[in-house]
Amino acid sequence: METESSLDAAAAAAAAARHARFGRLPDRIQFHEMVEEKVAEPNAAGIASYNPEGSWNHFSCLALDLGL
Repeated sequence: METESSLDAAAAAAAAARHARFGRLPDRIQFHEMVEEKVAEPNAAGIASYNPEGSWNHFSCLALDLGL
Protein backbone atom coordinates (compact mmCIF):
# COMPACT_ATOMS: atom_id res chain seq x y z
CA MET A 1 0.00 0.00 0.00
CA GLU A 2 2.86 2.34 0.79
CA THR A 3 4.47 1.78 -2.60
CA GLU A 4 1.23 2.67 -4.38
CA SER A 5 1.03 6.02 -2.63
CA SER A 6 4.68 6.75 -3.37
CA LEU A 7 4.10 5.83 -7.04
CA ASP A 8 1.04 8.07 -7.13
CA ALA A 9 3.03 10.92 -5.60
CA ALA A 10 5.85 10.38 -8.11
CA ALA A 11 3.38 10.27 -10.99
CA ALA A 12 1.71 13.46 -9.74
CA ALA A 13 5.08 15.19 -9.46
CA ALA A 14 6.01 14.06 -12.97
CA ALA A 15 2.68 15.28 -14.31
CA ALA A 16 3.18 18.65 -12.61
CA ALA A 17 6.68 18.94 -14.08
CA ARG A 18 5.35 18.12 -17.58
CA HIS A 19 2.56 20.65 -17.23
CA ALA A 20 5.00 23.32 -16.06
CA ARG A 21 7.22 22.69 -19.06
CA PHE A 22 4.70 21.91 -21.81
CA GLY A 23 1.47 23.28 -20.39
CA ARG A 24 1.12 26.23 -22.76
CA LEU A 25 1.85 27.06 -26.37
CA PRO A 26 4.91 29.17 -27.21
CA ASP A 27 4.44 32.87 -27.83
CA ARG A 28 3.61 33.95 -31.37
CA ILE A 29 6.42 35.28 -33.51
CA GLN A 30 5.72 38.71 -34.93
CA PHE A 31 6.19 39.32 -38.67
CA HIS A 32 8.87 41.96 -38.16
CA GLU A 33 10.93 39.42 -36.20
CA MET A 34 10.89 36.99 -39.16
CA VAL A 35 11.98 39.48 -41.83
CA GLU A 36 15.55 40.64 -42.35
CA GLU A 37 16.18 43.61 -44.58
CA LYS A 38 19.47 44.08 -46.39
CA VAL A 39 20.60 46.91 -48.61
CA ALA A 40 21.29 45.77 -52.17
CA GLU A 41 24.64 46.60 -53.68
CA PRO A 42 24.36 49.32 -56.30
CA ASN A 43 26.53 47.47 -58.83
CA ALA A 44 24.68 44.14 -58.56
CA ALA A 45 22.78 44.86 -61.79
CA GLY A 46 26.05 45.06 -63.74
CA ILE A 47 27.17 41.66 -62.50
CA ALA A 48 23.97 39.91 -63.58
CA SER A 49 23.77 41.53 -67.01
CA TYR A 50 23.83 39.38 -70.14
CA ASN A 51 26.93 39.44 -72.32
CA PRO A 52 26.28 37.58 -75.60
CA GLU A 53 29.95 37.57 -76.68
CA GLY A 54 31.21 36.12 -73.43
CA SER A 55 28.37 33.71 -72.76
CA TRP A 56 29.83 30.89 -74.86
CA ASN A 57 32.52 30.09 -72.29
CA HIS A 58 29.99 29.27 -69.56
CA PHE A 59 28.68 26.16 -71.28
CA SER A 60 30.35 22.89 -72.17
CA CYS A 61 29.86 21.81 -75.76
CA LEU A 62 31.22 18.60 -77.25
CA ALA A 63 31.50 20.14 -80.72
CA LEU A 64 33.65 22.98 -79.36
CA ASP A 65 35.76 20.55 -77.33
CA LEU A 66 36.46 18.48 -80.44
CA GLY A 67 37.20 21.56 -82.53
CA LEU A 68 34.36 21.00 -84.97
